[in-house]
Amino acid sequence: MTLLQHEITDFTVSAYNNGQLQDVSKKDLLGHWSVLFFYPADFSFVCPTELEDLADHYSEFKQAGCEVYAVSCDTQWVHKAWHDSNEKIGKVNYPMLADPTATLARDLDTYNEQTGLAERGDFILDPEGHVVAYEVISSNVGRDADEILRRVKASQFVYEHSDQVCPAKWEPGEETIKPSLDLVGEL
Repeated sequence: MTLLQHEITDFTVSAYNNGQLQDVSKKDLLGHWSVLFFYPADFSFVCPTELEDLADHYSEFKQAGCEVYAVSCDTQWVHKAWHDSNEKIGKVNYPMLADPTATLARDLDTYNEQTGLAERGDFILDPEGHVVAYEVISSNVGRDADEILRRVKASQFVYEHSDQVCPAKWEPGEETIKPSLDLVGEL
């Protein structure tokens, strides 16, 4: 089963963001591009390296009109404690969503029933809240914010230019491909 074009279900969760606790809901994800960045757990090993990498690239995501949301099955209080005690996580200034009931993790099929944790997955959502790209990988392998950002920009391009596609390693400003009409059904 694919999650492409899946519309994220209604939700409201607590979040830790820039020293404050707040609620985040589906409506907060609408009207702009979003990345839901699932990771297994706070106070872990690979996760802080990924969240720091996203923090280092956060301004580039914002310039691209994309909000980043880190998501784990921890509570907002654990997010705050981790943010206050870890140098890498202290750099995070994007919302850290608390999903202790695994509402989001189950909706996007990243919840591991055996461990009670979210798998390492990132989901790019269009402004209407539909999944347009995603990746779920082993919990012992970290991801690269540059590649996620590249996929956001490529997804935005084809969203705005539905008659074109982006080749491998495409970056904004590079040539795209305009499929011939007789091959469009074979994409």
